[in-house]
Amino acid sequence: MSRLIALIVIVIPGAIAAIGVKLMRDTLFDYLNAPFPWLWLQFISGLAAFLIGIAFIGGWIFYRDRKRNYVADKYRKSR
Repeated sequence: MSRLIALIVIVIPGAIAAIGVKLMRDTLFDYLNAPFPWLWLQFISGLAAFLIGIAFIGGWIFYRDRKRNYVADKYRKSR
C-alpha cells in the first residue's frame, strides 16, 4: 500500500511537469489555451509548472538517495 501511495505522490508532479511542457509548446506554436488571456502568461505558467514538477521529483530522488547513502560525502547528513 505504501508503494502505491509513493507512486501516486511521484506521478502527480510528473503530470504537472508534463502540463507545463504542453503549455510552453502551445505558446511556441501560437495556440492560446482557455484560462490565459496572453501568450506570455501561458508560457510563464507553463515554465513555473515544469520547474515545480521537476524540482519536486529531483528533491524526492535526492532525499531517497541520501537516505540510502548513495550521494557524495558533501551531501551526506552530519550526525
